[in-house]
Amino acid sequence: MLDAEWERLGRPDPFHVIEGGAGPGTLARAILAADPRCREAMRYVAVEVSATQRAMHPAGIDSVDTLPAGPVIGVVIANELLDNLAFSPVVRHDGQAHAALVDLQDDRLVVTAGPPINVGADVVVSQRAAGEWVSAAHTLLTEGRLVVIDYARQDSADVEIRTYRGHDRGREPLVALGTQDITVDVDLPQLFRSVGPPNRQIDQASWLREHGIDALVEAGRRVWEERAHLGDLEALKARSRINEAAALTDPSGLGSFTVLEWPGSSPNR
Repeated sequence: MLDAEWERLGRPDPFHVIEGGAGPGTLARAILAADPRCREAMRYVAVEVSATQRAMHPAGIDSVDTLPAGPVIGVVIANELLDNLAFSPVVRHDGQAHAALVDLQDDRLVVTAGPPINVGADVVVSQRAAGEWVSAAHTLLTEGRLVVIDYARQDSADVEIRTYRGHDRGREPLVALGTQDITVDVDLPQLFRSVGPPNRQIDQASWLREHGIDALVEAGRRVWEERAHLGDLEALKARSRINEAAALTDPSGLGSFTVLEWPGSSPNR
């Protein structure tokens, strides 16, 4: 996808690739290892608020804690970022929506109604931070593409707050604080009211196939068949590619994630 966008834009130099919520730099490592054609022109910027995670970023990239200042030309990507940004559950009282607050009553954490907020009638979780991030990312990008990948809901009423501990679903959000991750479905109608609809929306499995994942899998399968009896690093890498691609395109799992694309913000794009 990066090479295709670089070519479409006329091979700009520098060609920015800005990743929001980069974590320990896993995606950056994969892209550098793939050695794309745009590599010499590419300036990879990994945005990660955690200093501990930034310390693990690979050499050869810019590691920062906030989105850089624009304007830039290239690709901004957020893979499972929006679901981890701050959100506020909505409590409805006397027909008015309120931001949920957490209070301590009788040694128990309970949810109470906070200040009134202006959200849609079906909204169950206010996701203002998600809209603000997408707006900021879109504004800094003049030419190119903003790509957001996340699990999302088409209907605001279906949005669910989720907790995870390890690889399993966790308990209620206010139970065992600090021992489980708390995340939320991305509310697409709410997001689009904030930043405008994308020019493209597609599921992750279809998006990856459009960008050649099947060819990569087939190449990996050939290497595995040729080298499986050796059990060397190349064989193991090929086998890993096959397994990872199956997980990323699984229609009952990661393959059903939503991919949203917005073009650069320049009126002359």
